[in-house]
Amino acid sequence: MTTPPRWRRFDEWDTRALRHDQFAAQNSEAGFSTFQSPWDPAPSARLENGRIVEIDGKPEAEFDIIDSFIATHFLDPDIVEEAMAMDSTEVARLLVDINVPRERLERLACGMTPAKLVSVVSVMSALEITFAYAKMRQRRTPGNQAHVTNAKDDPLQLAADAATAVALGFDEIETTMRVASNSWANAMACAVGAAVGRGGVLFQCSIEEAEELQIGMAGFTSYAETVSVYGTEAAFVDGDDTPWSKAFLTAAYASRGIKTRCTSGASAELLMGFHERKSVLYLEARCLCLQSAMGVQGTQNGGIDGAPLTASMASGMRELMAENLIAVWLGLECASGNDTRVSESEIRVGAKITPYLLAGSDLLCSGFGSIKKYDNSFNPSLFNGEEIEDYLALQRDFEVDGGLTPLDEEETGRLRMRAIEAVAAVFDELGLAEVKPEWMSSVAAASGSLETETFSPGEVTRISNKIRDRRLTALDVVRALARRGFEQEAENLMLMLRQRISGDYLQTSAILRDGKVISAINDPNHYSGPATGYNMTPERWEKVQNVRDLQTIEKVMEHEAPVDPTAKAWLVPVGTAGKGKDAHEVVVGLSPAFGVELTRTTAGHDLIDVVLALTEGIRDGGGVPRLVRIRHTADTSFLGLTAARLSGSGYGIGIQAKGTAVIHKADRLPHLNVELFSNSPVTTLDHYRAMGRNAALYTHGESPEPVLVPVDGRSLAARYHVRVSMLYAIETSLVEADASPVEVVMELGQGAMR
Repeated sequence: MTTPPRWRRFDEWDTRALRHDQFAAQNSEAGFSTFQSPWDPAPSARLENGRIVEIDGKPEAEFDIIDSFIATHFLDPDIVEEAMAMDSTEVARLLVDINVPRERLERLACGMTPAKLVSVVSVMSALEITFAYAKMRQRRTPGNQAHVTNAKDDPLQLAADAATAVALGFDEIETTMRVASNSWANAMACAVGAAVGRGGVLFQCSIEEAEELQIGMAGFTSYAETVSVYGTEAAFVDGDDTPWSKAFLTAAYASRGIKTRCTSGASAELLMGFHERKSVLYLEARCLCLQSAMGVQGTQNGGIDGAPLTASMASGMRELMAENLIAVWLGLECASGNDTRVSESEIRVGAKITPYLLAGSDLLCSGFGSIKKYDNSFNPSLFNGEEIEDYLALQRDFEVDGGLTPLDEEETGRLRMRAIEAVAAVFDELGLAEVKPEWMSSVAAASGSLETETFSPGEVTRISNKIRDRRLTALDVVRALARRGFEQEAENLMLMLRQRISGDYLQTSAILRDGKVISAINDPNHYSGPATGYNMTPERWEKVQNVRDLQTIEKVMEHEAPVDPTAKAWLVPVGTAGKGKDAHEVVVGLSPAFGVELTRTTAGHDLIDVVLALTEGIRDGGGVPRLVRIRHTADTSFLGLTAARLSGSGYGIGIQAKGTAVIHKADRLPHLNVELFSNSPVTTLDHYRAMGRNAALYTHGESPEPVLVPVDGRSLAARYHVRVSMLYAIETSLVEADASPVEVVMELGQGAMR
């Protein structure tokens, strides 16, 4: 026998869930590095006449918008020289020294540049980071936050699930929509459901920022954490933002009594294609310095949507811990990530939450999926409804407070029905909709939306539009509840409106327990309990990193290679694209790499078939398709908006080569699309055809049922994010900022097709 047989253990390992995860090879050039990159700057700062004139090797004349903001609003000239002169390892020891108070360390942080902060946490082991986090977090009492969403945007289920989440002990609940126009109905339903569970729960409706502020002004919501900041100037500019505009927005929220956190997280810039070859931790340190400089009270941090990508890299989990440590070190309330499912492996999921459970956190999750995975419109969380009892068992096992309390079965049933009856009463009192009795029992018993008989998403849209157009507020809901006999629920909701007036929960790390604010002010973390211990040798570390399923750009490009590399191009340019005139025209805006470098979606559909499905769908709906390659951006929203503005009807479709797509309208804000198709790995050709048909129907003034792409609970991010980030890097490399859109036609051997 010349070739030894394969050990069958490898066959067994191949069947485990871990094999669905992907792991990224270290590649600083492509932005795949966690703690250190050759392009990370060395820590430095220089003052002249009390002014910061150098940050991390960059003189003032070369400052970008982030450097300028940090120099002006974050770094304290009175502390900089003292803090920057300290040995980084010595500062790390101070962080884990039980005899050094938090106040001293927070003061020193105000004199440290992003590179200096990184140099400190980089020498700390995962255990030391956990220990330091336990010491540095702001509020003594741990808390938690829940996602409350469903696939139908059904207000009855939202109310029932909000009441259930509040009964579990979540201090905050957050909702979002499958259909953007359903935001007002979602907000009202969750506000009512939360009031049934108990008084004093903070609530957020995650939607486009201007609309979110309007919903907050109506009194339905009490906090916001969708104010995103970035670690590179290009990422800011790509989103049409600056640190100053974000600071103004957070001030607008706070001035109206809405508690505000910013959102950032490792790998955001990598996913956007603007990583500058820097390590993800260095870029995140810049984000956190910005947030502190803005004066915002807290941060939603820890990788967030990019966590699966960070976790795919060597030492990625440790990096997520390190960025959370920097956040609390800077005096920010920290909703410590743990809202994105980073892996298909339950072992890796359990391992990720453990340090935070042991150390505690202001909010352990910035979105624990209190609903089932397929109902989680943010995509599956680290923990979801299926795993709530697993989480409760972990609290018991370790004798730690993870913010949750076991449910009583009978009481839970009563609360769910009470919440459904309350929202039905409000809808009836305000003339919004009639709820059928059979719907109530259906939703009360259902574990998820696949089991309910209730409103369709289109019916919810009509309810939502009525709430918005009639300018209904939380006070209208309070009155409706009181009139229909829900006095306690009315009082619970009124408690939150009173809190909006007092503004007490705008304090750092504030939550409400038993109707009273507890925060870093009246419940400070006074925990007072080393660069030593075990460290792997470089040789050992290399072996640990070298796992299977390493993804590289070369492998991605091999997959993207056309079947016949000698075939002629099928998308042929015919000139600069102008504004259309046909009232039923739908422009399909193709991304820069669409059909050129990239040939199929993440679901495996050939892009030729995708375009045919879209154009056939447009014709099915009575529309006229036109293809335009957009070259100045690869962002899905801006592809769709550009297409809509070129279209004679004002409606357009934007699509990336990986399959992510939107239907957009010319007069909307960039990220407030008509329909969003974000989960391209599960988007079928039938969905694309339906997408085209709906876009055409909108041009006729119709309101078709939105196309819903079902999510079956798989961790799409863990399976696809590594590849997606590489695909998007290829897209962004072809972007030409000033390039005009180009009209193209399809040539498939039978003549040109528009």
